[in-house]
Amino acid sequence: MNNFSDVLIDWYEENKRDLPWRRTKNPYLIWISEIILQQTRVVQGYDYYQRFIHRFPDVFTLADADEDEVMKSWQGLGYYSRARNLHAAAKKIKAAGFFPTTYEGVLALPGVGEYTAAAICSFAYGMPHAVVDGNVYRVLSRWLGIDTPIDSTEGKKMFAAAARELLDSKRPALYNQAIMDFGALQCTPVSPDCMFCPLTDSCVARQKGLIDSLPVKQHKTKVTNRYFNYIYVRMGAYTFVHKRSGNDIWKNLYELPLVETDCEVSEEEFYASPQFQELLAKGEEPMVRLVQKGVKHVLSHRVIYANFYEVILPENSASFAQYQRISIQDLHKFAVSRLVNQFFSLILKPNN
Repeated sequence: MNNFSDVLIDWYEENKRDLPWRRTKNPYLIWISEIILQQTRVVQGYDYYQRFIHRFPDVFTLADADEDEVMKSWQGLGYYSRARNLHAAAKKIKAAGFFPTTYEGVLALPGVGEYTAAAICSFAYGMPHAVVDGNVYRVLSRWLGIDTPIDSTEGKKMFAAAARELLDSKRPALYNQAIMDFGALQCTPVSPDCMFCPLTDSCVARQKGLIDSLPVKQHKTKVTNRYFNYIYVRMGAYTFVHKRSGNDIWKNLYELPLVETDCEVSEEEFYASPQFQELLAKGEEPMVRLVQKGVKHVLSHRVIYANFYEVILPENSASFAQYQRISIQDLHKFAVSRLVNQFFSLILKPNN
């Protein structure tokens, strides 16, 4: 047990990834990197991090920014509640006048949980707080042979206790980075490199043939299907968008006018649906065509099947009056979901 941290740190010194947020003690920069990497792989998050801190180099710049601009900078990363929480936390920090310097203060920020608080406090301030993320769960469950589900109350307590016990309190930042990289690069979810693992002789899962069955997770995510019918309106040089609200996916992102149905519908069923007809001015019969059908978009808890329609209307039309009319040339200024952005790329590039 006492040798565990030394082995990991020695491995890390030889194999660590050179990442910009590891070359700083600035809590703001570390915070941004940790929030981006919560649900994003390093290879994807790297460029987003660079662009984000270029636009918002400090917490006060972020706090003063318009939410739409923050969301636009986050576009494509998904899990947009992260961006909303970042912005809210930045405003809270600005009001205080400084980034919190205690674990409790960091943990109190919107969108910051125990893992993120431990990471920020160990990396920025050298505080002895152990991180427990997916990589850590995997390394510890395999090395210690723990088959208690990681998503159970008992499992969370057990792994938190093990992480605290194994933490190198004199080198917490180095140890935390080491165990996370070890899980990401060496003790991977599928086909871990056990043959060249420095912990192979002491790994319980390796000895008992449990590599593929650990860690254990008891709850499977329930996935629901949703059916979206997006409408791209051409009204001369203008089109229509609206901002999503309510407690649903993509909150505060913009999108095209949307008709959601309970199941997949044909073109004829869509044209005749009350939801579509209600969008049109009385007596108006626009030109409508199906541009893309059955686009599958997978989220963590939902699978969206989307159809994209184009509707052409005269410039003096009164249809779609409840939506925000904008210049087609300004579409790129609005933060939208990856699904809608893919459609923009398809339909707009040939015309620009």
